[in-house]
Amino acid sequence: MIALLSLALLGAGAYFAWSKYLAKPDEASAYQLASVSRGDIEDVVTATGMLQPRDYVDVGAQVSGQLKKIHVEVGSEVKAGELLAEIDPIVLQSRVDATRAQLRNLRAQLMQRESDRRLADLQLRRQRNLMAEDATTADALQTAEATQLGAQAQVEALKAQIDQTESNLRADEANLNYARIYAPITGTVVSITARQGQTLIASQQAPVILRVADLSTMTVQTQVSEADVSRLTLGMDAYFTTLGGEGRRWHGTLRKIEPTPVVQNNVVLYNALFDVSNPEQALMTQMTAQVFFVVAAARDALLVPMSAFSTPAAQRATRTAAGGGEARPARPRAPTSDTAGPRHRTIRVAAADGTLQERRVEVGVSNRVQAQVLSGLEEGDRVVSGAALRTDAPAAARRTPRL
Repeated sequence: MIALLSLALLGAGAYFAWSKYLAKPDEASAYQLASVSRGDIEDVVTATGMLQPRDYVDVGAQVSGQLKKIHVEVGSEVKAGELLAEIDPIVLQSRVDATRAQLRNLRAQLMQRESDRRLADLQLRRQRNLMAEDATTADALQTAEATQLGAQAQVEALKAQIDQTESNLRADEANLNYARIYAPITGTVVSITARQGQTLIASQQAPVILRVADLSTMTVQTQVSEADVSRLTLGMDAYFTTLGGEGRRWHGTLRKIEPTPVVQNNVVLYNALFDVSNPEQALMTQMTAQVFFVVAAARDALLVPMSAFSTPAAQRATRTAAGGGEARPARPRAPTSDTAGPRHRTIRVAAADGTLQERRVEVGVSNRVQAQVLSGLEEGDRVVSGAALRTDAPAAARRTPRL
């Protein structure tokens, strides 16, 4: 038994000495490893937006008066031409009646003036006949001609006054019709700013009574920072989520980028607009939207973490493969997606025996978290994503220092 125990101790010591001093070291154990997996990846520009109806009309009053009756309420569905509100028409109706009476008076005067003109025509014809027979004087003929011209002028003046009065009557009748306010479009009443019985003064600007909006199509007005607006292109895909929407995505296409920015707290922001269909009217006015503009995307792609490209060893290998030799370590920065074409990077892969191999890979779409690998890796490969933490190090040494 003593011999067997001694033999076992000698074997254990020999194996420990071999594994510690003679065996090939396991390089992968000094690093954190990540597996290459399949999934979807997007490079997006994020922003915050607000929902507004694409088509809406602020319905106002074109005439002054007391708001007599409002026939709708907030949320009412209206059709184009439907009566919305009425303004007290008493003053406007009195103006129409007065103008009509003035018009009848002018027409009566015109009948009298035309009678005077016909008489002047007869007197002028008589004086000309008498002058042909030398039975009258030239002075009497000239007086008859002047009287006829004066009568004709009075008739023309009254006709002009009648035209002017008829024009005023049309304006008064239009104002009377404006006392009844109709829906300009088919849609939903989303707000009412005036109250029944309120006096409206439309002398300087038209007071807004209510707003009618078509909620079947909504516009997302997004504010994008000046650092990201250059990555946007008209026609690119976009989607957004809403608070309480349980992750539901609403998709659209970028329609417009307004050239004039909005400056808020010294931050330059540009408005980017796109439309979404809202047949169920689940989207409402003034909703907040978390917007994502898709710069590039890939489906069912091989993915690796971005940390695999930012390790010092991977950076040195990339610079050496590019022909630059060993250079000073550069501070790693998060790369952005390059939609112009794939890029080549060097990455470290853990082999089955624990050794590390450097591979040249082709990178496609990337964001701040992951990158798409087009070639050079297979699903399930393990790549170096960072240095492993030593479990035997003091806790103070493992603690991340505060900046």
